[in-house]
Amino acid sequence: MNTFRRFLLLAGLSVAMLAGCSDKPADATASGFSGIDITGADYATGFSLTDHNGQARTLADFKGKAVVVFFGFTQCPDVCPTSLGELAQARQLLGADGERLQGLFISVDPERDTPEVMKAYMASFDPSFLALYAAPEALPDLAKSYKVYYKKVDGKTPTSYTMDHSAGSYVYDPQGRIRLYHRYGSGAQALADDVKKLLAEAGN
Repeated sequence: MNTFRRFLLLAGLSVAMLAGCSDKPADATASGFSGIDITGADYATGFSLTDHNGQARTLADFKGKAVVVFFGFTQCPDVCPTSLGELAQARQLLGADGERLQGLFISVDPERDTPEVMKAYMASFDPSFLALYAAPEALPDLAKSYKVYYKKVDGKTPTSYTMDHSAGSYVYDPQGRIRLYHRYGSGAQALADDVKKLLAEAGN
């Protein structure tokens, strides 16, 4: 996280965004959400990517659902499985409304995260979750559009590298509008509660 914080400071991002990327649980905001309300933000507004089944995807494909987007990589030892596990738990906590929650995982490691690898990885959390793939040359611009940091960290062998990356999830309402940023460690219940509010706003 120290590397990420330095990056945010150098990038000149807002104090609110910096706080949103800390490891501390999110506090309730004046909007009544547990996550940070970023409604109307000019970043994280959408994507055009390919999922692990080879299908082209945009936010419009999930209209009518709350969408949670997380950036990571399949060989991540802790942050990624924890975040995806909480997302899967949040879906269960929603009961029948869980069908209206779509989890999306965007890889920052296209070199190793093949469609086959990502499909198996998603299935280990929730079969409804989709992993999305950006071509290596397109990933920097995508990450920039989401204010997401990532960096390859060399290992002892060419294939044993790891990835430093920002930890947090973006939440969209059923109309496809960016609404919330959930910091790493916010917890499944907080996420489920916020998604429930977004679904209630949209109605049936």
